[in-house]
Amino acid sequence: MNQDITVPPPSNSVHKPNLRPTLNSYFNKPTLFKAFFFCFLPFLISLFLIAYLNQSGKNSEMVLLAGFCNDSDIANVDSSESKSVPFQETRTGHACSTMGEPCISCTTFNILAPIYKRLDQQSVRESDFRAFWLARNKKIVNWLLYERSSIICLQEFWVGNEELVHMYEESLGAAGYDTFKLARTNNRGDGLLTAIHKEYFKVLNRRELFFNDFGDRVAQLLHVQSVAPFSINQNESVQQEIIIVNTHLLFPHDSSLSIVRLHQVYQILQYLEAYQRENKLSQMPVILCGDWNGSKRGHVYKFLRSQGFVSSYDIAHEYTDSDADAHKWVSHRNHRGNICGVDFIWLRNPHKSQKLLKISWAEAAFGIIK
Repeated sequence: MNQDITVPPPSNSVHKPNLRPTLNSYFNKPTLFKAFFFCFLPFLISLFLIAYLNQSGKNSEMVLLAGFCNDSDIANVDSSESKSVPFQETRTGHACSTMGEPCISCTTFNILAPIYKRLDQQSVRESDFRAFWLARNKKIVNWLLYERSSIICLQEFWVGNEELVHMYEESLGAAGYDTFKLARTNNRGDGLLTAIHKEYFKVLNRRELFFNDFGDRVAQLLHVQSVAPFSINQNESVQQEIIIVNTHLLFPHDSSLSIVRLHQVYQILQYLEAYQRENKLSQMPVILCGDWNGSKRGHVYKFLRSQGFVSSYDIAHEYTDSDADAHKWVSHRNHRGNICGVDFIWLRNPHKSQKLLKISWAEAAFGIIK
């Protein structure tokens, strides 16, 4: 089946949202209090959070680390919007060109850290039983090796366990990957792992992003370059450069935290602009991967769409932004058995029409308040 897409569809992932406490005592209060609580108080909270986040964003850190120079073959990420290339979806989820161009695949996967995985009782976690978490993670590693994606982005990676970290780094390294891990702040125990296959890319630079807000969330930014030339026309080929971001946004335990999640995305997009400006880089394709903890109906999805990003899964399956297609993407079932679709692989090609970032952020933020 031939499809006009520029990136592969995302892989399935595992996720562990938490229960939000129910609020029932408020319905016994006078009507005036209920009106204040449900209408005016959220407005005040949102205004406070916007002011706080705008200030905290100034203190967020960007750490530039040394580049790595391992050879790699290219991504089929077209740098031009004027011409599309027909692709064919394969068994492993790769998006391969039918015109002989190189192709890449990308996997994003929340692997559910053993310190969060519940076993029967709320107080019993998988991390207490080595045989359990080791067996499950060996299966995950074997699956990743079988899929052999060009780019692997993992969330809830148990960085606090040396044995597990060694297993992933050794197995993926032997299979030809460069691996980069990043722990969440304040010793939360888990974090991110991004693996880049050396047959496809070399890593030119990377940055670690610390949001320094609620939830101790982080993000990884990798600037990569293909080794295999990518044809931009009949007479010219280039080694395509791409920026890859891996992140895991805050889970909205309370509706007031929606503005925090949105601001985390805003910071990522600010970093992207700053990185390209500081390094005097021309606009290049961007791939955003991760557990976004929000659906197609959410503000984060709409914010990214306003910034020119498209969901690879939507493109592959010809879905739209309409409500009719909002529930067609299912990434997993949560611990309550409910279906969810929160994991995305986003693509933005250069010169894609988009609003100014600050304007888009302001519209999205006040959209939450309304």
